[in-house]
Order: sequence, then structure tokens, then C-alpha cells
Amino acid sequence: MATQYPEGHVLIIMTGGTICMKSSPEGLIPATGFLSQGMAPRPSFNDGSMPEPLPVMTDSTTKKYLSSLRTPPSTYSRHVRYTLYEFPVLLDSSSISSEGWTQIATTIQNNYSLFDGFVILHGTDSLAYTSSALSFMLSHLGKPVILTGSQASIFALQSDAVDNLLGSLIIAGTFMIPEVCLFFHHRLFRGNRTTKVSASSFDAFASPNCEPLAKISAMGAEVNWALVRRPRSIARFDVLRNLDTTHVACLRIFPGIKPEMIDSVLRVPGLRGLILETFGAGNAPSGEDGSLTAIFKAAVSRGIVIVNVSQCQSGSVTPLYAPATILGNAGVVFGHDLTTEAALTKLSFLLALPDISYDDITHQMQASIRGEMTESSHMQFSHPSSELPTLLDAQVAFTALGYAIARGDVDAVKAMVHGDQFGLLEAKDYAENTVLHLAAVGPDTRVLRELLLHGASVHVRNRAKNTPLFLATQVGNSEAVAILTEVGAHLHSEELEWNGNCKRSRTGEVKEAS
Repeated sequence: MATQYPEGHVLIIMTGGTICMKSSPEGLIPATGFLSQGMAPRPSFNDGSMPEPLPVMTDSTTKKYLSSLRTPPSTYSRHVRYTLYEFPVLLDSSSISSEGWTQIATTIQNNYSLFDGFVILHGTDSLAYTSSALSFMLSHLGKPVILTGSQASIFALQSDAVDNLLGSLIIAGTFMIPEVCLFFHHRLFRGNRTTKVSASSFDAFASPNCEPLAKISAMGAEVNWALVRRPRSIARFDVLRNLDTTHVACLRIFPGIKPEMIDSVLRVPGLRGLILETFGAGNAPSGEDGSLTAIFKAAVSRGIVIVNVSQCQSGSVTPLYAPATILGNAGVVFGHDLTTEAALTKLSFLLALPDISYDDITHQMQASIRGEMTESSHMQFSHPSSELPTLLDAQVAFTALGYAIARGDVDAVKAMVHGDQFGLLEAKDYAENTVLHLAAVGPDTRVLRELLLHGASVHVRNRAKNTPLFLATQVGNSEAVAILTEVGAHLHSEELEWNGNCKRSRTGEVKEAS
């Protein structure tokens, strides 16, 4: 009998791009049947098992069952089962706008409870912009959303498409990295820290001010869990749909620029924000007799948010030199190490929020809300509790935490997960239970809340394919069920089927998840 490996379910959303194109007499054109023609013939994408179709929500009310494929077992003794949803009208990445971003975000939202992760195929021209935009549009995200594309079509003889797509698929179906990411040339980046650096090289994207979240090698994926951001609030996944960049402009300062040029941009009807790309650490000419500075000050007085970012790929805008300080005194916001792509989409996101003041916007533009800028570090000193055991390694630490959870010892749990130097939130026991699985059946739901507030994932499943919510349901822990549901946990199809077959009526048991 063949070994039964666990599998992650991934939805590939095909929006367009070079990756899915094929040659024609008229040049490259989008290829239909990408799953059957581009992926099924390749052994790395298809183990030949011919699995059943998977359900996909094509809109908020319409469910279709689409053909699925399964990868061979990965380095992690795990399959990735996936299907592909192709947009009816493919998007041109060089012409993409907020409407296209909303279409992608809505597709993820409609299918959020059906899949463990999402891979978005996208053209490379605006890939960094879309990655940044989605990072702000998807709030309280608890699952991986990975954007990728390629410099050459998957049907080309020499292409980066297979490596980019397979790497994205394996990571999305294996690791619960709850961020919007961009995967390219064996590296997984935080999406809102990326920029395109080459129009032809396979190594086309960089993240100058933030290390990759993961790297792929012959040994597998090396995830830098210390960099991975997690949701740290009790809230459900949600989508902001009305992000719109048409109210924000981007202007690059150059030697000899005339103040009238900048003033004309700042007086465009309906303009609410400007991303100003300046020299070095944020320097710009002040203009004759300070005329340019006066223009900025006047625009700020009219309620226009001006954000100062550097033209340099690496570095940060700070009040290091007098010209940058002069801009700051005029009301221009320091963008620190934001990329232009992140600054543009972040400001558009903030301007779309209801009931937000000008001061709130300028404050949040200078603070990290999705890991888009490097936060200032502060030294923290604390003394370890004398009651806690000396933790020699990760396994000992995980065992000690498990006992603390079983005792309902909230203080001990707090002390052990604060800083989390051993990666305890990702650790698993012999049955692949995480600490949240243990807390879901533990005696004190305060422990459950504490773990959630430190970023523990409600979506990781154990070896039996069960979520923490399922375990809480089975033991009748109604308070834990309520907390997990509040943060966006849901039962997967196998768990719903099991509940339906058993037809239990235990108090507090959940029959289905929305």
C-alpha cells in the first residue's frame, strides 16, 4: 500500500503575464488551458494520481469544480494539491489599476476558507506594485498569498517559469506564512519591500532593505521565521476594495527642476497625495529664495500629503542633511526606507480609509503597518522568571510550553512566547500539533488568546488534517470555539464531512463554518 502523505490545498489565480503566454505569428499571446498544457505534462507538477476536482468560488455566490493536480511528495513528505482559476479577461500588468487589484483581492476572499494558500500568476512589469497594494488591501491575513511570474514563458525552451511557479506552489502549500509575498529566482520576499531591477535577467527582483523571508536550495526551503509577520489581533480576515492610486502622483526630483513643474502637479484637480523621489537621504533643492519649499508648504496647507522617499534602492530618508530637514519643516513626511511602490500604494490605502484625519495619515505613513518599512528597534530588558526551567534547546522549550498550556499557566506561557527565540509558534509535536492545537483543548482560554495575540496561526493542520477549531469542537470547548471563530478560523472540507457523518449534538459543537 502506498504511503499516504498529508497535502496542502492551493489555488493558483492566473491573471495574465508572460508566464502563461505562447508564441504565435503575431508574437506572444495568452495561452488557454494552462493547467493541462503548461503544468500537467511536467512530472514536478503532476504525480499522475488524477485527484478529484476542487471547488472554486468564481464569484461570491457561484461555485465550480475545477480539475486539480497533485505534486509528488516534497522534501517535507507532503503533497501540494492545487487547481487553477483563470480570469475571464486576463490583465495586462502594464495597464493594471485598482480595479484589477480589487478583482484579485476579491477572488482570494471568496476562496479563503477553501484553500491553505494562494499563488497569483502576474506580469512582471507591475508585480511589485500589485504585491504592495495587496499587502495593504488584505487585512488580518492568516494564509500565504504569493505572487510570481517569469521573464520567459513556461512554454519557452529556456525559462524561469517552472522554478518560479513550483517554488511558489511548494511554499504556499507547506508553510503557513501569513503575508503577501513575491517569489522570484529562488527567493521569497515580503511583497511590499520589493522592486523590479531588471527587464531581462532571471534575477529580476530585489528587496534592498529587507532580507528574504525564505530561500530555496537543493536542500529545500529555509524560512527566516524571525522575519515573518503574523496577525496579532483577534479579528477576521477582511479586504479593503476601494484603494485607488488615481488621487496620488509620483514625481522624481532632478537637478535643475523648475518649481513651476512641481506646483503644476500639486494643483492637479482631485490630487490628495504626492510621492516625492528625492536625492540620497531625502534631499531636494529648495529653489531660488526658497520658492520650492514654499510650494510644498502651500500644498500641505491645502491638505495634500507629500511623502519623501529616496531615489536610491538602498537606504532611508532621514533628517540627516539640511535640505531634508527643510522639507520636513515644510510638512513633508519622511518615508524612511519605503520603496516607491510601497509608498504609492500605502498612501492610496490610507486615503481610502473612512474617517481618518490628515494627522493620522501622516503618522501612519511613518510607521510600519504591514512590515513595509524598517521599524526602529528599542532595547528591552527583562529578568527571566525563576520558576521557569532553563530552556536548552527548541524541543525542551516546546515541551515546557506544552506543559504550561496543559496547566493553564498563563504567566509561564507569556514568558516563553515573548521574543520566541526558539520558534515555538511554528514548532510541532509528533502528531504535528502546534501550540494552538494544544491550547484549543486546554483548560484556560486566556492561554489561547495569548498565543493568538503573539501571532499563532489558526490555519495550520496537524497530521490528521485537523485544525485547532476542529479539536476545540470535538471536546465541546465552546468558549475556545467562539474565540477561534472570532479570529477567522474555519473548518476544512474533510472536517465538515466528518462532522456531518457523525451527526453529533454535543453542546458547543460547530456543524459548519462560514
